[in-house]
Amino acid sequence: MHSLDHQPLKDLPWISVIMPVRNEANSIADCLEMVLRQDYPSERMEVLIADGMSTDGTRQIVAELARKDARVQCIDNPDGFVSAGLNGAIRAAQGDVIIRLDAHTGYAQDYLRQCVAVLNETGADNVGGPWIARGQRYVSRAIAAAFQSPFCAGGARCHAPGHEGWVDTVYLGCWPRNIFSRIGLFDEGLVRNQDDEFNLRLTRLGGRIWQSPRIRCWYQPRESLGGLLHQYMQYGYWKVRVIQKHKLPASVRHVVPGLFIVLLLTLACLSPFSTIAAWTLAGLTGFYGLCLVAASLVTAWQTEAAFLAILPAVFWCYHFGYGYGFLRGLWDFVVWKNKPPLSFTSLTRVSPSSETKDGTVAHV
Repeated sequence: MHSLDHQPLKDLPWISVIMPVRNEANSIADCLEMVLRQDYPSERMEVLIADGMSTDGTRQIVAELARKDARVQCIDNPDGFVSAGLNGAIRAAQGDVIIRLDAHTGYAQDYLRQCVAVLNETGADNVGGPWIARGQRYVSRAIAAAFQSPFCAGGARCHAPGHEGWVDTVYLGCWPRNIFSRIGLFDEGLVRNQDDEFNLRLTRLGGRIWQSPRIRCWYQPRESLGGLLHQYMQYGYWKVRVIQKHKLPASVRHVVPGLFIVLLLTLACLSPFSTIAAWTLAGLTGFYGLCLVAASLVTAWQTEAAFLAILPAVFWCYHFGYGYGFLRGLWDFVVWKNKPPLSFTSLTRVSPSSETKDGTVAHV
């Protein structure tokens, strides 16, 4: 039994579930059904859908569900971006506890209750479960398998299914309402990585984040290698803006992929004039190739042997997509001192039909 199991209904906190969406007609009904069937008392919750002016029928689906269940409300997010949708929902929320959900994630029936219980037990400022991916088809299942590998995540504890304890960031989030008065809302200048920036700001202002495997959910990854590559290009690109804002990366793992690409390019340029550079380039390339094979063998052994044929390419997309995006961000934000774009065609253009991790636009 956990801390909420014997509390009278009147003593349970009122919770506001917030979900930014745009053009999620294929998933929003199933997602909301999971939310409305949660075992948290229905009298103590509301569900706020921040819609980025969907054009595919999402708004009509949400409106129909709202007519059937008074807990559901739809609010407009005319800017269309995740951070703006989150902030709009937070401003409209009435709950003492705010829990963020995503339309492309599946949730255990006790997800909301466990979020509130862990928040209550730990006294943390943000809690969540491990970031676990679960694909449906061959490519997305392989992407999900690689996602849990330390070789992909650089040892990030938020990817470790069994980790329980203090972390520097967590998937989605569950906060006491007053945290937003203390540290502010999400940064609307970030098309991506707004959750990372928020958690970085929280921890640097003395806040604490707790991860518990009792909080169970399953993220739906990309369905193609091209989609994965583009997604991680965006992550790397906007990570530069987060680092630029806070003057220091949250972890060294955030800069390693970009540095590795720079080193390879430098050695490639020097190789025609230097035997040492040529041999070093060959050695590094070979070593990385061996790491790809080794990580793929381990991951395939732990999951499905059939993934071995594609896992090297999956890991490469994670690493080089992020690294290239990071270098492009350095070029735009640091070298050229550009302001954050809201429509960078090759990396950050908002697509009305884009599938999203965050439950809204900005994944292209």
